[in-house]
Amino acid sequence: MKDHKAPCQNQGCTEPTAPPLPPPSPPSAGPPEYPRPRLIFHTQLAHGSPTGRIHGFTNVKELYAKIAEVFNISPSEILFCTLNSHKVDMQKLLGGQIGLEDFIFAHVRGETKEVEVTKTEDALGLTITDNGAGYAFIKRIKEGSTIDRLKAVCVGDHIEAINDQSIVGCRHYEVAKMLKEQPRGLPFTLRLVEPKKAFDMIGMRTKAPKSNEGKLVNGRETLRLRSKGAATVQEVQSEFEEQATSKVDDLLESYMGIRDLELEIVVCVLSVRCFAKFLRCCNSLLSFVKQFYTL
Repeated sequence: MKDHKAPCQNQGCTEPTAPPLPPPSPPSAGPPEYPRPRLIFHTQLAHGSPTGRIHGFTNVKELYAKIAEVFNISPSEILFCTLNSHKVDMQKLLGGQIGLEDFIFAHVRGETKEVEVTKTEDALGLTITDNGAGYAFIKRIKEGSTIDRLKAVCVGDHIEAINDQSIVGCRHYEVAKMLKEQPRGLPFTLRLVEPKKAFDMIGMRTKAPKSNEGKLVNGRETLRLRSKGAATVQEVQSEFEEQATSKVDDLLESYMGIRDLELEIVVCVLSVRCFAKFLRCCNSLLSFVKQFYTL
């Protein structure tokens, strides 16, 4: 038979306890944390304004809100931004990156116009992009095309509606699909909003030659804007990365009639470490875009 220990019944008898734990050691002193420098950018309205200073944005919508706050306008007034040029120059179009020394020009809504278009061939002859905040606009017009013959339509015009159906909030590829689906021989109406022009820009109708939009002009670093998460400071693209981005850019325009700098960068970043992987990515991209048609 097992012996059972009787509980202590005498006064003053205490149960044994474990020794106390030693106090926690103080955290090791690491290097002091310094606050990150605040990135400040200079901006103006493209048609003319005083210079403003903005900071603290992480994506295009926040950037527009900061610019609107400085100039006391609504963010919805901003169609798009260019870097280091007040002109409607698609070579200077702001994409997903801003050079740390870049000067930002905001192009705001100007006059509204309606244009009747009749498709005489499958391709209208335009390339569409969007500003990342719900406005699609014309990036390029092909010489000799249906759109080129309509002199009222210009590079930089925001496509606000098709046949009185608002397309505000649609991405560029959605607008491209709507235009592609318009039947040949039947007229349709485009409601366009042109950017407000300064005096020296009146009468311009550029066709926007090919470019690396949003490319750094000065400095060695860029601020990378993201639709989700915080903006990050990154090194300038290498020569190979620029060539790869340009190749993807040409593929998107040839097969889909769109420009999408963010998509180009994503494809190239995933491919730049291995040239063979880049070729496979291009082949996959070609297979994907074959189901679309150029405008």
